[in-house]
Amino acid sequence: MRRLILLLLLFTAPLTLCAQTSTFRVVHSWPHDPQAFTQGLVFTGGQLYESTGLNGRSSLRMDDLTTGRVLQHLDLPAQYFGEGLTEWGSTLIQLTWKAHLAFVYDRFSFRLLKTLHYSGEGWGLTQDGRHLILSDGTAVLRFLNPDTFAVVRRLSVTDHGKPVTQLNELEYVHGEIYANVWYTNKIVRISPQTGKVLGWIDLTGIIPASELHDPGAVLNGIAWDAQHDRLFITGKLWPKLFEIQVVPAGSGK
Repeated sequence: MRRLILLLLLFTAPLTLCAQTSTFRVVHSWPHDPQAFTQGLVFTGGQLYESTGLNGRSSLRMDDLTTGRVLQHLDLPAQYFGEGLTEWGSTLIQLTWKAHLAFVYDRFSFRLLKTLHYSGEGWGLTQDGRHLILSDGTAVLRFLNPDTFAVVRRLSVTDHGKPVTQLNELEYVHGEIYANVWYTNKIVRISPQTGKVLGWIDLTGIIPASELHDPGAVLNGIAWDAQHDRLFITGKLWPKLFEIQVVPAGSGK
C-alpha cells in the first residue's frame, strides 16, 4: 500500500507543482480595429503602437487608445507578414514571420532606417533595456544585440521542467517576460534569468465568443504603460482592447 501511495504521489506531483494561475479584472475597454490581425503591441511615449500581420495586410500603426482610430499607418510590402514589435530608444523594431528580416523605423515619422537579419521565424519581440528578446514559436527565447541582432544568449522556458512552446507576442513587465501562448487564452509569466514559469494569467471570458467571427481571432497583444503601470491586452481581429488588472490566485478579489 505504501508503494502504491508513493507511485500515486509521483504521478500526480507535476499537476500540483505547476505554477499558479491568476485571473483578471477589466479596468477599461476601448474600441479596436476588428480588421487588425494583431501581432505586436507597444505603449511608449504616451502612444499605442501596433504591428499587424497577414500578407498584403501587414502594417505598422499608431492607434488612438480611447477611440481605436488609426492615427498613423505604414503598409508593409505584400511579400512580408508582419509580426512582433518593440521600441528601442527613438525607434520601433518590427519582425517578419518567415522573411528573416526586422525593420527598424523612426518612431515619430515611421521612416525606415535599416533592416536587420535573423535566422528562423519571428513571432514576438520585446526588450529589457539591454537586449531585445525574440520568440519564434518554440520554448526558447533569444536575447539579441539591439544594433546587430546577434544572439547574446538563449533562454529555455519551462514550467516545472516541462517546455512551454507556442510562445508568441512578448512584453517585459516589472522585470518579467509576459508571453501570449498561441491559440490559448493564457499569458505566461517568465523569469528572464532562469526561464522558469512564474505564473499564468487566464483571460478566458474577457471577450464574448459572439464578438469574434474568425477562428484566427485569438488572444495576442500585450502592452505595458510603464509610466502609469497599466497593462493592455487585445487579440487578432478583436473589436476591443482592454486595460486589465491581474488578480493573484487565491486573493478572493
